[in-house]
Amino acid sequence: MAQTALMRLAAGFPVVVITGPRQSGKTTLARNSFPTKPYVSLENPAEREFAVEDPIGFLGRFPDGAVVDEVQRVPELLSWIQGIVDERSVMGQFVLTGSQQFDLVAGISQSLAGRAGRLELLPLSAAELKSAGLLADDLETNLFTGGYPAIFARDVAVDDWLANYVATYVERDVRQLLKVRDLSTFHRFVRMCAARSGQVLNLTALGSDCGVSGPTARDWLSVLEASYVVTLVEQHHANVTTRLSKTPKLYFLDSGLMCFLLGIRDPQTLVTHISRGPVFETWVASEILKSGLNDARRIPLEFLRDKRGREIDLVVERDDELVLIEVKAGRTFAGDWVGPIRHWQGDLAKGTEAQGSSFVIYGGDESQTRMGVRLVSWRDLALGGMPWQMPG
Repeated sequence: MAQTALMRLAAGFPVVVITGPRQSGKTTLARNSFPTKPYVSLENPAEREFAVEDPIGFLGRFPDGAVVDEVQRVPELLSWIQGIVDERSVMGQFVLTGSQQFDLVAGISQSLAGRAGRLELLPLSAAELKSAGLLADDLETNLFTGGYPAIFARDVAVDDWLANYVATYVERDVRQLLKVRDLSTFHRFVRMCAARSGQVLNLTALGSDCGVSGPTARDWLSVLEASYVVTLVEQHHANVTTRLSKTPKLYFLDSGLMCFLLGIRDPQTLVTHISRGPVFETWVASEILKSGLNDARRIPLEFLRDKRGREIDLVVERDDELVLIEVKAGRTFAGDWVGPIRHWQGDLAKGTEAQGSSFVIYGGDESQTRMGVRLVSWRDLALGGMPWQMPG
């Protein structure tokens, strides 16, 4: 699906930019999609020095364009690429990849506005794993493993690979972007973020628990966002009452990384672990996001919560209607699962917004309708279709 979207963008833009976390498969996707284009990585010190000191000579080697990897390492190169694509007016000339959003997105906005199509590539979705025969038959193993491609391509233990990932990539991004010296405190901060995935974010409390100020916590969180480790989901501003919370919810973008940071070292632990619910909700949120991003679009994922703490886990606005989604990790339906949906259906009915369908995505094996609400199994979500696309 991501490759289809990438080729679509390349047909309509002279530059295509693939962004996403490190090791999510950006380079593989770019090179497999454009096998005849020259490839160059700016992680290579010699190539990076060439690009910085002589951008005209560097790009002059590629008269028909190229795949340029980790372009955020030399963001000033984007201005020179602009001049080339404006002169040639050929679609799909350059394919750029990047693992940080700060300089790269700013450079695209300034130099390549209207010239670049962007595809955000997260770790493999459950649907991609299933199509490759790599999806486990049990929920816990899928939550524990996550979706980073290297875990499936190598003979390596999940926690060994993720430990190296945190040390090699996350820490390096922190050093590059913020020059953090006290990595032990930052480690604690990342673990605290994992413990809050699926929860409404309180930056002041998060900073206090880690021994850092609120502004420092905000800066560190921005690095995790820029590196595609976490994302923030905003409150939906429903036009119903003035009782709505304004703080976002925090989600990790890979459930396996979240499990590693929580100290979960095997799938079986997840069966009874206190964080089973948040891990499952994190997985569901990331699967919904991936379904859109793999098609080069963003699903407008939000949530509802009033000041009394009554919440709908996830909300998607479609065709001027609100789709309400509750997430439950249990395997067996319980009648109180539909309580929040009933409350918010009544509250929303007092306003002007149209209500769409309501769903509970749960950890059981069979999709069904209970008490007038569609119950969607994790197995059906893993097929790639979103709940609102599924037959009733």
